[in-house]
Amino acid sequence: MSKPRIEEWTQLRGMAFLAIVMQHNIAEYIYRTDIAQPDSIMLTMIYHLTRFGTPTFVFLAGVLLFYHHSHKKPDYPRFIRKRFGDIYVPFVLWTLIYWLAVRIFTPEFWQAGTFDVRSFIRELFLPQTGYHLWFVLMVFQFYVLFPLFLRAAQFVQRKLGKMTRLTGTQWVIALVLIAAALYTMLMKWSYYDMADWSAALSSPWSTLLEYRSYSWVMYWFYFLLGAVCAWGIEHWRHWMVRALPWLVCLFIGMYIWLGYDVLKGSGDIVNLNISTYLKPTTFIIIMAQMLMLYGFLVLFRSKNNRFQQLFTWIGRYSFGGYLVHALIIYCIAYVTRPLLLTGWHLPVTLLSFLVTVSISLAISWGLSKLPGSRFTVGLQRRKRPNSPVRSTDESLPRQKAGYSTPLATKQQTLAEPDVH
Repeated sequence: MSKPRIEEWTQLRGMAFLAIVMQHNIAEYIYRTDIAQPDSIMLTMIYHLTRFGTPTFVFLAGVLLFYHHSHKKPDYPRFIRKRFGDIYVPFVLWTLIYWLAVRIFTPEFWQAGTFDVRSFIRELFLPQTGYHLWFVLMVFQFYVLFPLFLRAAQFVQRKLGKMTRLTGTQWVIALVLIAAALYTMLMKWSYYDMADWSAALSSPWSTLLEYRSYSWVMYWFYFLLGAVCAWGIEHWRHWMVRALPWLVCLFIGMYIWLGYDVLKGSGDIVNLNISTYLKPTTFIIIMAQMLMLYGFLVLFRSKNNRFQQLFTWIGRYSFGGYLVHALIIYCIAYVTRPLLLTGWHLPVTLLSFLVTVSISLAISWGLSKLPGSRFTVGLQRRKRPNSPVRSTDESLPRQKAGYSTPLATKQQTLAEPDVH
């Protein structure tokens, strides 16, 4: 029997997708030389509302994997083969699309008469033209290593079961706090020290440090937190609602801190890199906002209003939307970059965001209806088995292990990838 669907996970994924699209639209406009200071400050304020986006995807990847494999060991060859088709193949396809899209508008590309295959191969390891695809490359590492993570988590779970001094929940909270402290130290090293370490070391260690944002090592805490959520979903919901007032206060405080930090450290043009993911203060605001949003989703999960339905729909098609959205931003920028936008950067950014979201999700939805959608947007259409035997609980949707909850229709279901 399939496990019950957890609607707030899909809704949170939809929110994270919107946050990332907003980030990339802001980055397109905030660095232009003709931007006015009020627009620059307002875009910075909006930017700090979106920092939870990418780490939330890592958290949800951990949630889905541990949720569906909490009581069974995955068949690794089948497991990795399926993830390769659902995640890595779309990454390669869209890497090629972005690589070609940038070059076909370059005269040198046609004059050379040959394809620079080496630059394309480099894109498969260090995405540049499809700048957002680094995330797919990074999160895929968690899938490759998942059996090791699962074994380690099961080992800790068995040890906790033998502890008598504290309750299981108290031990889990203590371990999460210890892990958070260790991860904060890693963020401190990353932001303040690793640049000097990279300069002092020789290759390949200096290269590994330089491109550390591509490694799962820099995001492991969010994946671990996903395991905690997946293996104790009701306890997790209870604690998220209980901690909601404190999370709101922490988020507001960190939001003010990060805004001041960026404005203080910037010159005439705002430097958003001051709020990089790999920084202790950014880690704190990410955790506060991600858990705060989760708490609100739990608090209102019985309402089932139109906003929740909208976030559910967005979350369902978010992987395909994520893959294509940068291409839409490129197309919009092709029109807006020659224009003088002084005094208009804020409204143009917001309009660009709405257009990008709408077209990206429309393309994702459209591609999901076509044959081979698994390899384009990671969504696979499959027919329900025609069997007279029904589940004892017909309210539970049929879904395959390792997948988030599908949208059931009369003829087929639409399976969602774990990556988002």
